[in-house]
Order: sequence, then C-alpha cells, then structure tokens
Amino acid sequence: MSRTQDLTGRKFGMLTVLERTDRLKDRYFVWRCRCDCGKETFVDTKRLTRGTIKNCGCIPKTTARNGTIAEDLTGRTFGRLTVLYRTENRRSRTFWVCRCSCGKLCSAAAHDLKAGKNRSCGCLRRISPPGFTDIAGRKFGRLTALYVTPERDKKGSVFWHCRCDCGTELEVTENNLVHGNYQSCGCLRREIWAEIPNRLHRIDGTCIEWLESRKHRCDNTSGFRGVNETKNGKYRVSIGFKRQRFYVGTFDTFNEAVEARLEVEEQIHDGFVKAYRSWQQQAEEDPDWAGEHPLVFDVEKGEGDFRIITS
Repeated sequence: MSRTQDLTGRKFGMLTVLERTDRLKDRYFVWRCRCDCGKETFVDTKRLTRGTIKNCGCIPKTTARNGTIAEDLTGRTFGRLTVLYRTENRRSRTFWVCRCSCGKLCSAAAHDLKAGKNRSCGCLRRISPPGFTDIAGRKFGRLTALYVTPERDKKGSVFWHCRCDCGTELEVTENNLVHGNYQSCGCLRREIWAEIPNRLHRIDGTCIEWLESRKHRCDNTSGFRGVNETKNGKYRVSIGFKRQRFYVGTFDTFNEAVEARLEVEEQIHDGFVKAYRSWQQQAEEDPDWAGEHPLVFDVEKGEGDFRIITS
C-alpha cells in the first residue's frame, strides 16, 4: 500500500482516521485517529494498515511474554493509587497511569500494584510516621485499610484511612482495627439492631429472651430491679408483666424486698418462660395443634398473692 494513500474516514479496528498530520514515523505519515471509546491517538500508516494497532490502548494488548491479555485495572484502588488508564509497556511489563490521593499522577507496573509494592506516588513514605505497621490493603471485618495518615491518637496509635464495604470512608486507629474494635463504619451495627426484633419472641408485649437474661435496672432507687426505696426509708416492690405493673408489697428492709421480688419473679416470669418453651416445643412438632391451642398465661392479683391462669 502506498505510504501517501489518503486514509481519512477509514476505520481500522476501533480506530477511525480523522486527518493526516505533518509528522513522520519510520518514513510513514502519522494519522490522528479517534477510538470508539472516545479518546484520540496518533498512529502511523504502517501500523494502521497492518492491524498492529487497533485501539487507543483502552483494550489491553496481548503480551509477547505469556501470550495472555493483561488484566484491566481501570478504576481499581491500590493503597493511595487509583488506576486511570493504561500506558506504554516498559521492560515487557504492563504499566498504568494512576492518580494518588495527594493529587499527583504517576505510572506503575501492574505487577507492583497487585503485589502491594506501589501504594502511592512516593508521598506515603514522606508522611508515614516512624514505627507504624504497614497494614495497607488488609481487611478488618468490613473495613479495608487504604493508607496511613500523619495523625495519632493519645496512645500513639496511627490513624488509617479506610473504606467500608458499603462505600463509606473513615479514619480508624491501627489499634482499633487490629484488636477488632471497629468492624465497619457503623452499618454493621445498624443491620444487627434492625434484625433484633426478628430474633426476639414477644407474647403480648413481653419478651421471652429479656426474661431469660434479666439484669439489674438503673431506673430505680435501690439498685435492684423492681425495688424502689420510698421517702420514709422503706422498700416498695412491684413487677411488670404483659404491659401491666403489679404491686407486690412494701418491706422494712432491702433484703426482705429483694427476697420478695425474686419469689414473685420465679412465680410469674420463670413460670411464663417455662410454659412458653413447653408450648413452643409442641407447636414445632405439630403446627395444627398450636393453632387450636394458643398459649394462655395470665396473672391476677388477689389478696396478698398472685393467681396464675395458664393452659
């Protein structure tokens, strides 16, 4: 083919020839071309007509070393480097142009990026505090450590800029990451709390799991659940069940009040849990039976005692 043939408007692979320039390469004219991806590039007549170059580089070339197509790293992040586009090979290696989080552009070999050898444009070495452990790229729960910052907490632990699986970015100290104090940006906790209502069993507003793991409450004046100290120094005892509060009695000493509270807890709360677990076991074995025999466990306050009505 003649070196002076007009290629304007012709298409070679993904390249459409726009115009001939005044430049020469190996005695062949150089043409300005537009790739299907929208980028422009300059290719000489020989490489266009022989099909040596068919795109601007947006599609990785076949390497002579291993005969496979190079992995596309566009958009991926390695440490502080975000891969922008592929550039010319060097020393039989695939190189990529990257933007560092500090704003500078640099090029790095694909092998060095994936192996963790290149994680910044060089600024990381300048700002990294002495004595820190390089955990860049490591994952802690949902958090991936991206790069270290010059900040430290009061204990001297360095802050790492991290990205959560949900996409949120935040800074967490190395100690909190390594010791598992932080597993996400907070999204994991929100999901767990949202699931809690589905894991609890409530009967008429009473939670079975709460009764099974009762703890001392802080909204009373004595420090023990259901026991409150009155103004005259005595102790008033009450108990809640199914959105109702029942008065147990008033006692002269704290020990007497606690003993009375524990006794009525065993009668009402523990009795309810025992009845529910027994009913639940039968219901799982025979769902039809459960529909015909709903759980009944009610409390009535009599004179000085409680009456339990149960199925």
